[in-house]
Amino acid sequence: MRRTLSFLFAAMWLPLLGMAQTPAAQIGPAKIAWMDLQQALLTTDEGKVQVAEIQKYIDGKNQELDAMRKESEKLRNNLSVQGSKLTDEARQDLEEQVEAKDTSLQRFQQDTQKEIENRRIRMTNYLAKRMQPIIERLSKEKGLSAVFIFNSSRDAYVDPSLNLTEEIIKAYNQAYPVSAGKPPAVPAPAPAPAPAPKK
Repeated sequence: MRRTLSFLFAAMWLPLLGMAQTPAAQIGPAKIAWMDLQQALLTTDEGKVQVAEIQKYIDGKNQELDAMRKESEKLRNNLSVQGSKLTDEARQDLEEQVEAKDTSLQRFQQDTQKEIENRRIRMTNYLAKRMQPIIERLSKEKGLSAVFIFNSSRDAYVDPSLNLTEEIIKAYNQAYPVSAGKPPAVPAPAPAPAPAPKK
């Protein structure tokens, strides 16, 4: 709402500003370029290593998930096959085991998905923060006024000569070379603050 009000307020003053005698500042032609941010982040050498690390984590969690599903299916089969032969107490116990396993499975999936997303966000923020000075340096070297992030839903066409993505990736790799066998250290999340002592 504030943006709309600010715009309307500015529009009301346009006629008065047009009547002012102060000469307007002269702005020269802008020189601009574009970049594909996702490509730049994920295909740097550091980005590739981090993506591989996250995929390794996902693969490990998928294995755990498969094992948990097999346990759940085994319990369900036992309940289906032996249910009618069990005492009421034994059947109830087995049903509770199935329910507990299903709840555990669901929580595992939710927690894992949340952790995967957190790792992706940390990786993206880490790479983007290190990439920013690279973009600024290249922009100054080329005399650019701005570098826009390419958006396929907005930008119908961008001249390939105005696409800096590959240059940014190359400059990033030179600035931050990856040592063989040593993945870059993405900062771990800050620990949760300790609860305040009860008074």
